[in-house]
Amino acid sequence: MLLEIKNIDVFYGVIQAIKNVSFEVSEGEIVALIGSNGAGKTTIMHTISGLIRSKKGNIVFDGNDITKMPTHNIPRKGLIQVPEGRHVFTEMTVMENLEMGAYLRNDKAEIEKDLENIFKRFPRLQERKTQLAGTLSGGEQQMLAMGRAMMSKPKLLLLDEPSMGLSPILVNEIFDIIKTINKEDGVTILLVEQNANKALQIADHAYVLETGSITTSGKAIDVANDPKVKEAYLG
Repeated sequence: MLLEIKNIDVFYGVIQAIKNVSFEVSEGEIVALIGSNGAGKTTIMHTISGLIRSKKGNIVFDGNDITKMPTHNIPRKGLIQVPEGRHVFTEMTVMENLEMGAYLRNDKAEIEKDLENIFKRFPRLQERKTQLAGTLSGGEQQMLAMGRAMMSKPKLLLLDEPSMGLSPILVNEIFDIIKTINKEDGVTILLVEQNANKALQIADHAYVLETGSITTSGKAIDVANDPKVKEAYLG
């Protein structure tokens, strides 16, 4: 098991945001975490990344308990988050953003190879490599955020709302890229996504989060066919 979340509770002050949540992500899978706005999906992502601390429970990644690990050490283990809202370095060029993704690495030849692979995955980034990231469209910034994360050589990629604010055509493109990163590059993915339809189409397993608790889980195809899930999330 690559990632195990065991009975975590997360609080903001006195308000409990996550209640006794447990789930797991197997190596090589795409796992979708779906739920309405405010259900706690991003809170879970931040807790896994060490940006927020759980009050109880454990997070085990690749055999290591990372529950109390200093936040800056977690990416060194191969756990990389692409945050909601992209958060590219707007005053830096596309190329500089990608190089920042590799700042923990010193294998120069491998970095070059990975850069070539990123440009193959995202031809638009190659066309715009000297352009400031802040001048890119929303879709291009999302591609850049994903490309930058891939430059870190992730074992597990946490994708938080990758389709947010994008046109339907770009949404399809981003989801195709997610599938490619998983299948061809062999990267395991935990996907938080408002577009439940799309997420369940590409995921192997899925969990439904409601007001801080997991209410449904199983193979993505079974979750997609669950009448309650259909009614609440799949229109």
